[in-house]
Amino acid sequence: MSGTVTQVLVFIIVTALIGLLTYLKCRGHGHSSSSENKEYFLAGGGLTWIFVAGSITLTNLSTDQLVGMNGNQMALLAWWEFAAVAGLMILAKVFLPVYYHYQCTTTTELLEKRYNNKHIRALIGLLFFLGSSLIFMPAVIYSGSLFMISMFGLDLPLMWVATAFALVGALYAIFGGLRAVAVSDTYSGVLLLAMAILVMVLALVAIDFDFSGIPKERLSLIGDSDSPLPWHTLLTGMIFIQTFYWSTNQTITQRAMAAPSLKEAQKGVYAAAIIRFIIVPAIIVVPGIISYKLYGDINDAAYGTLVGDVLPDWLSGMFAAALAAAVLTTYNSNLNSATALYVCDIHEAYINKSPKVARLGGIVTALLTIVSLLMVPVYAQAESIINLLQQLWGLMSMPILSIFIVGLLFNNVNPYAGIFSVIFGVALYAFFSFVHAPFGLHYIHLMLVTLVSCITVALTVNRLVFGQSAQWRGRLMGHSNVDNLTQEA
Repeated sequence: MSGTVTQVLVFIIVTALIGLLTYLKCRGHGHSSSSENKEYFLAGGGLTWIFVAGSITLTNLSTDQLVGMNGNQMALLAWWEFAAVAGLMILAKVFLPVYYHYQCTTTTELLEKRYNNKHIRALIGLLFFLGSSLIFMPAVIYSGSLFMISMFGLDLPLMWVATAFALVGALYAIFGGLRAVAVSDTYSGVLLLAMAILVMVLALVAIDFDFSGIPKERLSLIGDSDSPLPWHTLLTGMIFIQTFYWSTNQTITQRAMAAPSLKEAQKGVYAAAIIRFIIVPAIIVVPGIISYKLYGDINDAAYGTLVGDVLPDWLSGMFAAALAAAVLTTYNSNLNSATALYVCDIHEAYINKSPKVARLGGIVTALLTIVSLLMVPVYAQAESIINLLQQLWGLMSMPILSIFIVGLLFNNVNPYAGIFSVIFGVALYAFFSFVHAPFGLHYIHLMLVTLVSCITVALTVNRLVFGQSAQWRGRLMGHSNVDNLTQEA
C-alpha cells in the first residue's frame, strides 16, 4: 500500500512540475490581433528549434509505440523508426521550404494555393479532422487510461481516468494554444526519453546483457515474407507511408511550421531525426525482446510487466508521470491540430472569414473533447476496433499524399480531377483491404500501387474529362498563375 502511495505522490508532483514549468515559459504570450491564427495555431512563429524537435518527438511517441511495439517482442519493428528518419528528411528538405514559401498555417492550405480552389483544401482538411477526432484522440486516451489503471492497480472506471486525461489536454490546447502544447511536449519528452532509456538499461542488467535463448527471428532485422514487416516492403510503400505521416499530417507538420524561420524549423526537424535514429528504435524494441526472455510471449503486457519489475516504486511513479505526459501531449497535439483544420479550412472558408480565433478555437476544442470521450466506450467494448480504425485511416493516406504530389509537381491540373482521384484511391484501397489483395501482396506494397494509381487517375481525368494538359513544373517553388507570393529570403 505504501508503495502505491509513493507512486501516486511522485506522479502528482512530477505532473504538477511539468505544468508549472510550461506556465512559466508561456506566460506573457498573448494572442496577436493582427495574426491571431498564427499565434494560436503556430505559436506566433516563435518556436525555437529545441521546442520544434521536442514537440515532434513526443507528439509521435506515446503508449501506442512504447506499449504496442514492445508488445511485438521483436527487433524487426525498429525499421518503422529508421524509415521515419527518411520521412523527417523529406519534410525538412522538400515540404518545409514549400510550406514556408506559401506562408501556410495548415498543410492543406498548400492545396488551395496550388489548385486555386478552396473546396479541395476543405475536403482533405475534413479527412484529417475526422482522422484526429475519431481515431487518434479517443485511441490515445483509451490506451493511456488502460495503462495507468493497470500500472497503479486502480479500482476506478476507465472513463474517469480518460475524462481526466481529456480535460487536462483540453486545458493546454484552449488556454495555451500550440505554444503551451509544444513547450509541455518538450519538457515531458526529456523526462520520457530519460525514463525509457533507464528502463532499457535496467532490463539489460536484469538479463546480464545476455540474449541467448531468444529465437533468431526475434533478433533479426531482416524479415521474411511471413513476418510482420518483410524486407522488400522497405523498398516500396514504406517511404511513402513515412512521407505522408511526417510531411502532410497537420498534427506533426504544424510544429515545424511554427518556427520563426525555415532554417530554424529545419534545425528542429534534423534534431528530431537524430533522436529518432539514435534513441527511439532501441527503446521500442529492446525491452520487448528482453521481456520475451523473462516472461515468454506475453504480447502487449510485455512493457508494463517489465517496467513494474525493474523500477523501484518512486521511479515507477515518475515513469507513470512521463507516460501520462506522452498520452496528454499526443492527445492535445491532435486536438490543437484538428481545431486548426476546422477553423482555417472550413469555418473561415464557408462561415465567417474573420472569427475570434481564440474563442472559436476554445469552443471547437471543447466539442472535440466531448466527442473523443464519447468514443472511448467503443474502444473499450471491442479491442479489434482499434485495428479496424487504423486500417480505415490507412485508406486515406495514399490518396491524400497523391493529391499533394500532383499539386506540387504539375501545373494546370483541375482540382476536381484531384478530388475524384482521392475518392477513387479510397475505394481502391478498400477493395485491396476488405475484398481481395492481388497476388497476395503485402499491404505496404499495395500502398505504393494505390499511390501510383491515384496519380495516374488524376492526370488522366484532368486530360480526358476536363480537357486540361498537366504541365510538369520542374521545380517545387516558383511563379505561375497561382504562385502570387514572394518567396521568403
